Amino acid sequence: MNPTAEKFGYPDSVVASFEHWHVLVRPAQPTIGSLVLVCSDPVGSFGEISPEASIELQQATAAIERVLGEMFAFDKINYLMLMMVDPDVHFHVLPRYAENRDYAGSTFADGNWPGPPDITAANDFPAAVKQQLISDLRERFA
Repeated sequence: MNPTAEKFGYPDSVVASFEHWHVLVRPAQPTIGSLVLVCSDPVGSFGEISPEASIELQQATAAIERVLGEMFAFDKINYLMLMMVDPDVHFHVLPRYAENRDYAGSTFADGNWPGPPDITAANDFPAAVKQQLISDLRERFA
């Protein structure tokens, strides 16, 4: 797997895998349910992904939106492709919420709603809550 996926906890944080894409729980949670969608094609720009990865991207995003919608009823969803530090093609997937969400005994805010997300901000995300989120997401993606 590529260094970007490994930085975000691959394989432990993987909740779904497709042939060309992996969905991982983001270690920092600016909003609950924040993910990273990493392409496994060995390329450094979005325009270089394979036609197969391009087609599969629609399947991956549809699955992400279905699962996060079922779990958290997000109000909007943002896909950020920044690639400033991590060189492999990937998106930060941030579900957005007009109101706080409760999950696994914790309350999560979207501090920048309705403005642009701040991926440097993070809610308190205890290890036990992270493991519960990984488990719940894996079950729903299955």
